[in-house]
Amino acid sequence: MAESAVAFLLKQLSTFLLTRSTHLGGGLEREMQFIRDELASMRAFLRDAELKEDDVFELKEWVGQVREVAYDTQDVLDEFIMRFARNRPDGFYGRVHNFYSSIKNIRAHNRISSKIESLKCRVKDISERHNRYRSDYGFSERGSYSADVEDVIYHFRGNALLIDEAELVGIEEPKRELISQILDESSNLKVVSVVGMGGMGKTTLVKRVYEDASVKRQFQLHAWLTISQTFHMKPVLKDLIQQLYHEMKEPVPQQVESMDGDKLKAFVKDFLKARRYIIVLDDLWKLESWEAIRYVFLETNCSSRIMVTTRITETASGCCTKSNDYVHKMQFLSGEESWTLFCSKTFADDCCPPHLEDVSRGILHKCKGLPLAIASIGGVLASKDKSKVDEWEMILQSLGGELEGIGKLERVKKILLLSYNDLPWFLKSSLLYMSIFPEDWNISVRFLIQRWIAEGFILQRKGMTMVEVANGYLNELINRSLIQVAELNSDGSIKYCNIHDILREIILTKAREQNLVMLATSGDFTKLPENIKRIAVHEFIENHHEYKLFKHLRSLSIFGYRNPLNESSLSKLLSGRPKLLNVLNLRGAKLKSIPKEVFKLFHLKFLNLRDTGIEIISQSIGNLQNLEYLNLVNTHVMELPIGILKLRKLRELLVYHKGDYSTNFAVRGFKAPRGIGRLLSLEVLDTIDADNDETVREIGKLIQLREFSITKLRREDGKELCSSLGKLTNLCKLFVDSIKEDEILDLQYPISPTPRALQVLRLSGRLEKVPQWLSSLQGLTLVNLRGCGLREDPLESLQDLPNLVEIIFNKAYEGEELCFKAGGFQKLKKLDLARLQQLKWVRVEMDALPCLRCLFIGDCKQMNELPWGIQNLNNLQRLAFYNMGNELVTKLEDKGSKEYQKVAKVAEIRIANWRDGKWDEHIM
Repeated sequence: MAESAVAFLLKQLSTFLLTRSTHLGGGLEREMQFIRDELASMRAFLRDAELKEDDVFELKEWVGQVREVAYDTQDVLDEFIMRFARNRPDGFYGRVHNFYSSIKNIRAHNRISSKIESLKCRVKDISERHNRYRSDYGFSERGSYSADVEDVIYHFRGNALLIDEAELVGIEEPKRELISQILDESSNLKVVSVVGMGGMGKTTLVKRVYEDASVKRQFQLHAWLTISQTFHMKPVLKDLIQQLYHEMKEPVPQQVESMDGDKLKAFVKDFLKARRYIIVLDDLWKLESWEAIRYVFLETNCSSRIMVTTRITETASGCCTKSNDYVHKMQFLSGEESWTLFCSKTFADDCCPPHLEDVSRGILHKCKGLPLAIASIGGVLASKDKSKVDEWEMILQSLGGELEGIGKLERVKKILLLSYNDLPWFLKSSLLYMSIFPEDWNISVRFLIQRWIAEGFILQRKGMTMVEVANGYLNELINRSLIQVAELNSDGSIKYCNIHDILREIILTKAREQNLVMLATSGDFTKLPENIKRIAVHEFIENHHEYKLFKHLRSLSIFGYRNPLNESSLSKLLSGRPKLLNVLNLRGAKLKSIPKEVFKLFHLKFLNLRDTGIEIISQSIGNLQNLEYLNLVNTHVMELPIGILKLRKLRELLVYHKGDYSTNFAVRGFKAPRGIGRLLSLEVLDTIDADNDETVREIGKLIQLREFSITKLRREDGKELCSSLGKLTNLCKLFVDSIKEDEILDLQYPISPTPRALQVLRLSGRLEKVPQWLSSLQGLTLVNLRGCGLREDPLESLQDLPNLVEIIFNKAYEGEELCFKAGGFQKLKKLDLARLQQLKWVRVEMDALPCLRCLFIGDCKQMNELPWGIQNLNNLQRLAFYNMGNELVTKLEDKGSKEYQKVAKVAEIRIANWRDGKWDEHIM
C-alpha cells in the first residue's frame, strides 16, 4: 500500500507542478520537485520492502513512514488547491472579496510553505534510510518476490500434497469429471486447467487425479512442476528433465547442466515428441509463463495431457485455446460438505457436542466453504477445551485477530495474501477499500465503482471514461479470484459482488495497518487515531461522545443505524472540519435538511443521501465545486435549485422516488432548473421531469450522457425528445415515462444518428405503434414496454435484434396473439409477459427462441393453454405463471395431462396467485 500511496502521489505531483507551479513560487516549486524525485527513487524498492515488512521491524517502520509522508504531501496539495483554486465572484464584489482574501492567502501561503519544508526534511531522512536498507537487506530494484515468501508457500503446497485422501471432502465428483477429461478419446495434446481462489484445494484435487491408478497406467511419463510467481524457464526445464529421466531410471545427460534456455527447450521438445505423457504445471500465475513454456509440448497424436492449476481465470482460459481443452472452475464446499470437513478436523470422533453446535456453525459460516480455512480453523479448535464454550465464542468474535497469530490460521493469511501481493499497485487500494462494507454485504457494483472514482483510486486512461476503467479494475479482481460475482444483470454485466469473509478479515487488518480504512464500532470515534483517512461505521449509535478533529479524513461511510443520525449529530460529527473529505455516505439517515457544515466540504466528490428524509436542497449546494456524484433517491426532494448548475464536474445525478408498482407510473422525478444543459460532465441523469419544451431541448446538450431517465413526457414533447436523443451518441440506457396513463408517447420521429450504444430501453406510456428507430438498435439487450397498449404485434420490430436477451411486456399489448416467428430472437434468454388482458395465444415457431431460459407469464387470464411450441424450447429452465386463469392452472397441475407433458422437462415450474394480501405460491 505504501507503493500505491506513493504512485498515486507521484501522478498528482506531476500534474500539480505542471498546472500550479506559478502559484507556488520558485522556492516552493523546487521543494516539491525534490520531494517528487526522492519518492520516485524509492518506489521500486517499496514493493520488495512491503513483502518483508511483517518479518523485519525496521522495514515495517520505514514503509509506514513513506506511506505517511505520501499521505501528508497529498493533504498539503489539496489544502493548497482548496485555498487558491476556488472560483471567485466577478465584478465589484469579486474585487472586494479578493482584497480581503489576499491577507488570508498570505498567511495560508506561509503556512503551506512551512509544511512543505517540513515534508522535505522528512523525505531526506527517509531517503537516507532507504539507501542503507537496500544494501543491508539485499534488495534489488526489480521488485522480485522474497525467497522467504517462496519457502513458506512451497512448504504449504507440500502439505497439501501429503493429505490423506480419506481426509478430503467434496472431491469425488470433480475428481471423476477431471479423470474423464484426461482419459477421453482425444488423440491430440489436451490442456486441462483448474482455476479458483487460493485455499480452495486446486493442488490437492489435481494431485489426486494425477496419482489415480487409472490415470497413471495410461501414460509413459509423469512430471509435476511447481511454477509459482517467480517463474524462471531454465530451473523449470531442468526440473522437468530430472523427473523424466528419474522415472525412466536413467541418469540425466551431463550436457544438460551447461545448456542455455533455448537448447533446453529443444532438448525437452525432442525428448517428448514421440512419448505419451502427463505433466502438471502447478500454481501458474501469468499467461506469459505458459507462453514461454508451451512450445516444448508438441501437437502429436500421442494423447498427451497437460494439467494446470491457477488462481487467475484469464490464465486458465489462455492455456485452453483449443476446442478439446477444458477449464474446471473450483466450487466452494456445500454446507453439508463444510460441516463434515469441520467435524473431522475438530472432533476426534467426527461428532460435534450439542452444546458447541451453535458456536461451531457460527465459526463455519465465516469460512464460506473455503476448504483451507475450514481445515485450519478446525485444527485450531481441536486443541481447545470442549467444555469451555466461552473460549469457542471468543474465536467466533475475534477471528480477525486469530488470523494475525502464529500458527495454522497465520498460514491461511499467507496463502491468501499471495494474491494480494501479486496485484499491480493501482489495484491494491481498490481491493483493500472493500473492507469498508459489512460482513455478508452484497455490494452494488455501480455504487462501488463511483466510490472508487471519488476516492481517487482510478487512473485516467486515454479514450476511456473513468467508469470504463473502474469496470476494468473490477473485472481484473474477479479474474484473480479475489472478488466473487453475486448477481448478474440480464445482459450479463455484474450487478452485485462480494468478498469472502476470511479474505475480508485479512484485508480489513491490512487496511487498518496501512491507515487506509478503519471501522468505528457503532459510531464510537474516540478510539480512532486523529490522522485516520477513512472511517466506516456499521450500525450507528448516538453515543454522545465528543467527536475528534479528524482533519485528515477523506471518507466517512455509515452502513445502518441503530439510532437515527439527525442534523444535530451530523453537525457535531463534521464540526471538526474534515476539510479534505471526498466521500460522505449517509444513506438511510433520518435527516430533514442538510447541515451547513456539508456545504463547506470543498473537496467533496461523492454525496449519498439516498433514503433520507431530505426535503429541500439549498442554493449552497453550488459551493461543492468538486462534487461528481449526488444521490437523492427516495428522498422528498422534488425540485433542484439553480445553484446545482455550478457543479460542472457532476457526473451522476440521481433524484427519483419509487412509488407503487401496481401502476405504470411508479417513478417520480425532479423539476430541473432552467439551464440544466450546462452540466456538461453529466453521464447519468435519473430522473428528470419534462415540464416544458426547454427542459427537453436542454437534454440534447448533455452529450456525455450514458444513462438517462425522463418522466412526465407529454405527446407534444416527443419530437423535441427525439431530436435531443440524436445528439446523445454515448447513450446506453434510456427510460421514458409519459405524464399519465392515457397520454400518448409520440416517438415516431426519426432519431439521427441512432444511438448505437443503446443497450437498455424502457418506454412507459401509450404507443400508437412501435417507434421505427427501435428495430435499428443493434446493441439493444433489454426492452421493457409498460402500459403501451399496442394493437399491432410488437414482436416483428424486435425479432431480428442480434443482441436482445430480455423482453418485458407489462400491459403493453392489446391483441389476442403473439407470434415468435421461425429464426427470431436468437439470443433471448428471459421473457416476461404481464397484464396482457386480451392475450389468448402465444405461438413459438421452430428455431425461434433457441436460448430462452426463463418464461414468466402473469395476469393473462384469457390464456387457457400453454404457448404453442413450448415443448421445443430445449434450454428452458424456469417457467412461472402468476394470477392465471383456473383452466390453464388445472391442466398444468394434472401431471398426466398433455399440457404438463409439454413442460415436464423444465427444471422449475412455479404457480402463484395473490390471495389475502400475499402470494400463494408452489413449485411443481
